[in-house]
Amino acid sequence: MNIDGKTQGPGPAGMLDLSTGALTLEQTDLLLTHLPVDVSFVDAEDVVRYYSETGDRIFARTPAVIGRKVQNCHPGKSVHVVEAILKAFKAGTRDAAEFWIELGGRFILIRYFAVRDKSGTYKGCLEVSQDVTAIRALSGQKRLLDWE
Repeated sequence: MNIDGKTQGPGPAGMLDLSTGALTLEQTDLLLTHLPVDVSFVDAEDVVRYYSETGDRIFARTPAVIGRKVQNCHPGKSVHVVEAILKAFKAGTRDAAEFWIELGGRFILIRYFAVRDKSGTYKGCLEVSQDVTAIRALSGQKRLLDWE
C-alpha cells in the first residue's frame, strides 16, 4: 500500500511504497542525508518529527529536539515569526516563507513550506536550509563535465 492507502503493484518486502516508486528505509535515510540541503519536518501539531543529519549541517540539531514543540527550538526573539508562519500555513493563506542571511562568510537560504495532503489538509511544515554561496557566484554557462 502506498502513502495514499492505495495498493500499488506487488513490491518487494521491506520497501516503503511511495507515490512514485518504492525505497527501503535505509535508502530513504541515505537519500535524505545526501541532499545538498538541511531538511526538518514539523507535524500539524507543531512537533518536530524529523531532521536530516547531513555532514555539514548549517544549523545544529540534536536528537533532543525530536518530539519537542518547534517553538521551544527557536530563540525567544524569533518565536513570533515561527508562530506567524505556522498560523498562515494552517489557515491556508500562505504556502511558503523565505529568509536569507549571511552567516560566517556564507549566504544561507532558509525556506519553509506548508505540507498538505491531496485534499489540502495541513499536515506539517518542511524547513529547508541551504548554503547558496557558490550558487550565487555562478555566471556564464558550464555545459560539459570538467573534473580537472
